[in-house]
Amino acid sequence: MPTEQSSLPIALTMGEPAGIGPELIVTAASARREAAPFFVYGDPGLLSDRARRIGLDLAIVETDEAGALAGFARGLPVVPLANPAPDQPGRPDVAGAAAVIESIERAVLSVRRGQARAVVTPPIMKEVLYRAGFSHPGHTEFLGELAHRHWGHDGKPVMMIWSETVAVVPVTIHIPLAEVPAALSEELIFETGLIVAQDLKARFAITAPRLAVAGLNPHAGENGTLGREDNAVVAPAIARLRAAGIDARGPLPADTMFHARARQGFDVALCMYHDQALAPAKALAFDEAVNVTLGLPFIRTSPDHGTAFDLAGTGEANPSSFLASLALADRMSR
Repeated sequence: MPTEQSSLPIALTMGEPAGIGPELIVTAASARREAAPFFVYGDPGLLSDRARRIGLDLAIVETDEAGALAGFARGLPVVPLANPAPDQPGRPDVAGAAAVIESIERAVLSVRRGQARAVVTPPIMKEVLYRAGFSHPGHTEFLGELAHRHWGHDGKPVMMIWSETVAVVPVTIHIPLAEVPAALSEELIFETGLIVAQDLKARFAITAPRLAVAGLNPHAGENGTLGREDNAVVAPAIARLRAAGIDARGPLPADTMFHARARQGFDVALCMYHDQALAPAKALAFDEAVNVTLGLPFIRTSPDHGTAFDLAGTGEANPSSFLASLALADRMSR
C-alpha cells in the first residue's frame, strides 16, 4: 500500500527557458505511464510550443497544485508562473530570470505545504541569473537558503552525483581551483562525510555506507612530499569519521579510485574539488548520472548536464539523465 507521502506528485521547476529543460519536461510527460506523477511550475504557452516544435502531441493542462494529479492523467499539468518566460530556444534572456527563480521557490514551497513529495530541477543558466542579481553560486546553495527560509534548517547542502555505476561528492564545489586548498578544512570534510553517510542510510537504504576519500594532491601527497594537505587536513577528517562509526577510507590517490575493481569497494567517493569528482562520474555515466542534493529537509534531484542551448528546440536532446532524475526522486521519496 502506498503511503500518503508517496501518493503525492513530484514538483518540477521550469529550468532555463531557452535551454533543453522545457523539451525534457514535455518528453517525460509524453511517456508519463513510465513515470511517477508530476507537475511543473512553468509557462503553459512555452511548454505547449516546445512540444509542437519537437513533434509531440501533448495536452497542456493548466491547473493549481490541488488539481495536479488529475491533470497528469490527461497530459502535462502546469501551474502557471506570475513572471513571464521568453520563448526563444537557444537564446537566453535575462528577462526570464525572475520566472526561473520563481519556479524554484514555488516548487520547494509545494513540498513544505504537503502538495508535492520531491523536487526535480532541469538545468539553469547561472550566468543569466547573475545578471538579474542572483547572489548564490548555484542551485545547491539557493536550495540551502530555501531550506532555512521554510524549515528553519541550517544544515549544509551537499551535492552528490549518483548513478548505478558510480556516486561522487565534491567537498568544495563552485570555486576556482586555486582557492581549493585554503577552502578545505578538517571540519568541512568531516561535516560533508557525516551528511553523506546519514542520507545514504535514510534515503538510499544503505545500512553501512562505505566512503572512499580522495586525497587532494597527486598520489594523496606521497606522505607530505607532494603537499601537506592530505596528512594535515584530509587524514584527520577521515579519522573523525571513523571514530563516528562511519566506514571511511583514505586519503586515496584519486587517479586509481575509479576503475571497475576499485569502485566495488565503496558506495560514494568523497572528492576534494569539483572536477576531481565530476570528471570520472561524467566519463563513466554521462547519460544516466543524477545530481542529488543531500543534507536538506526535502528531496531534490536534477539531471547532471547543462542547458545545451545548441540543442534547444531541435528534439535531439537525450532525456536519459532527466528521466533518471525523476525515477530517483520517486525512489527516494518512497
